[in-house]
Amino acid sequence: MVAHTPSRFARRSRFLAIGAALALTATACGGGGGDATTSPAADSAAAPAGDGELKLGTLLPNTGGLSFFGPPMTAGVDLAVEEINAAGGVNGKDATAMHRDSGDTTTNIATQSSTEMLGQGVSAIIGAASSGVTKTVINQITGAGTLMMSPANTSPDFTDWDDKGLYWRTAPSDVMQGRILGNVMVGEGAATVGMIVLNDAYGTGLAKNIRGAVEGAGGEIVAESMFNEGDSQFSSQVDEVVAAKPDAIAILSFDQARSIIPLLIQKGIKPTQMYFVDGNVTDYSKDFDKGTLKGAKGTQPGSFAAEDFKDRLATVNDSLKDWNYAAESYDATTLIALAATAAKSVDPAAIAKELESVSRDGEKCNDFATCKTLLDDGKDIDYDGISGPISFDGNGDITEGIMGIFEYDENNVPQPLREEAGAV
Repeated sequence: MVAHTPSRFARRSRFLAIGAALALTATACGGGGGDATTSPAADSAAAPAGDGELKLGTLLPNTGGLSFFGPPMTAGVDLAVEEINAAGGVNGKDATAMHRDSGDTTTNIATQSSTEMLGQGVSAIIGAASSGVTKTVINQITGAGTLMMSPANTSPDFTDWDDKGLYWRTAPSDVMQGRILGNVMVGEGAATVGMIVLNDAYGTGLAKNIRGAVEGAGGEIVAESMFNEGDSQFSSQVDEVVAAKPDAIAILSFDQARSIIPLLIQKGIKPTQMYFVDGNVTDYSKDFDKGTLKGAKGTQPGSFAAEDFKDRLATVNDSLKDWNYAAESYDATTLIALAATAAKSVDPAAIAKELESVSRDGEKCNDFATCKTLLDDGKDIDYDGISGPISFDGNGDITEGIMGIFEYDENNVPQPLREEAGAV
């Protein structure tokens, strides 16, 4: 266990008013801005958060370069809401969720979606997935006094953001992912590394930390070629990196990897030289010929999705093929509900004051129902999630995390290889 930072907020007593349970399943829908669906309960409950009902919004990608993240992340939220309500809800009332698209940084969808959800009086917004998108709305959301918790933001920039204590995340920062991926490449014999980098907070943050790990281990970054969100041609970046003749190439992108991979193969780069990150570790079985990526590796924050969790997710979305950040989304939802229970309030500031407390230093529990029972009994709790141990520090970051390392099989599907745990 790493050393604890001072609490952001003082602890409060825990009590719970128990009400009738009503299972709720909210479904995500594609489209931009407010052109999306909500659960029926959210549609009819547009009153401010002060009415005592925990209203959650999600700002997750149904469109854009991270759209493949949308379904598993939304399913994680929906499953958590369903299980929260089955266990009695929050302070005697069912929690609800309304889903809105985040788009990406090439659009204004996230701002439109945030404006709509803030107008609906949500206590918390879960998202965004992209660090770049979050930067466009974090001041809008926290400035309005609303809690924001991202299951997937990894940019180190958020650690010291002036967020009024209202921004939190359940994914480790790229300090951890960059360090581990850099060490994986060097550990597999790469003395020289090239990087193809998305020029935003996510890509440049990863590149900085990969560079530190590679150079710290005695390796060398021989090429770092940038591209921008919205670009569709990557030949110049590929040519630049391949010309440097690196032993390994890290592709720091989102969905752009689908266009970059064939260009690298055409230039003679072997799949075992390619390394991916969470923004592009996905199933490519329908994109490329068998064996195209066999032996390529990638990193993804969080524990490997257990079969039991996959089965539970299937009850809210039976078409999932990727599970990227589903666990972190589930944990974010559960933690917000537990903090609201501990605070006896759905006021965003009151919830924020309890988040650090419910995540550490108390009696261990792993699901809302068990944790709620402990809170009913007046006990302090320490929620450990499906994504791994979650202990928030005073900045809203988790202090320790798990990184999954994947290897692609003959069918171009990433398979769990091993997990690495450590301080963030």
